[in-house]
Amino acid sequence: MNIIKKIQKDGLVFDGAMGSILISKGLTGGEATELWNIKHPEIIMEIHQNYFDAGSDVASANTYGASAIKLKKMGVTQSVEEINRTGVQIARKACGKDQYVAGELGSLGDMLQPMGPVSFDEAVDCFAQQAGFLEDEGVDLFLIETIFDINIALAAIKAVRSVSEKPVFCSLTFKKMKKGFFTIFGNNPNDSMKSLVDAGASAVGANCSMGSDTMIDLAGEIKKSVDVPIIIMPNAGMPQTTKDNTVFYPEDKNFFANNIKKIKELGVEIVGGCCGTTPEYIKKIKEII
Repeated sequence: MNIIKKIQKDGLVFDGAMGSILISKGLTGGEATELWNIKHPEIIMEIHQNYFDAGSDVASANTYGASAIKLKKMGVTQSVEEINRTGVQIARKACGKDQYVAGELGSLGDMLQPMGPVSFDEAVDCFAQQAGFLEDEGVDLFLIETIFDINIALAAIKAVRSVSEKPVFCSLTFKKMKKGFFTIFGNNPNDSMKSLVDAGASAVGANCSMGSDTMIDLAGEIKKSVDVPIIIMPNAGMPQTTKDNTVFYPEDKNFFANNIKKIKELGVEIVGGCCGTTPEYIKKIKEII
């Protein structure tokens, strides 16, 4: 079934975290998550399979930070093309009937000018290269997520649209301030979502940066701002550190899933999890909604 028709008919449930699970499996600080597509493909495959078994409709390929700029910054010497193509191939192997693979884009590892060294055109070219590999491997859609600078999101959408006509979902990160929700550059949800849609996004929303309870209010604002499907994927709470410096996320699967139910009741069509969530969280979401 066409994924847009699927959303209109049933809604859509994405998977949950990748990075926090890989940390639990031995990923070390400073190591590129996407390099595990080549070094440990069996682990990436297992994670995708576990999410599908839990009820996820979509596997997000492990390509979020697999842009040439980000991989170079991380000291990765392996082929950008191989890392991206392999990420999609692994997700596709786990994918069954009426399930989908999203080619994920997001991190450049640097900020855009004038705050950083990367020009808008350089960002477009970099994302277009990555999106081209993902398109060639046959992704069903593109997911641009965890974006704190709307200009990076706009560059990524422009890049994807230069190589593909497939659906593009775009999700920003917001902070809750005294006067409401804003990106770190001061963009509000209403104007941000409209800009993303005008640029060519098929679905828009928010992920990461806050727990599921706080995300309810933000989801309501976003839902009122545009007419396209909305995607909401919170963290399992804000990360906390124990005395031995172990990072954990405080929201359990029941608390998280009940808040996702409240978000769905606002009319949000697409939901999933971000940092700290696991297949157990997705399974509980499916049970509740």
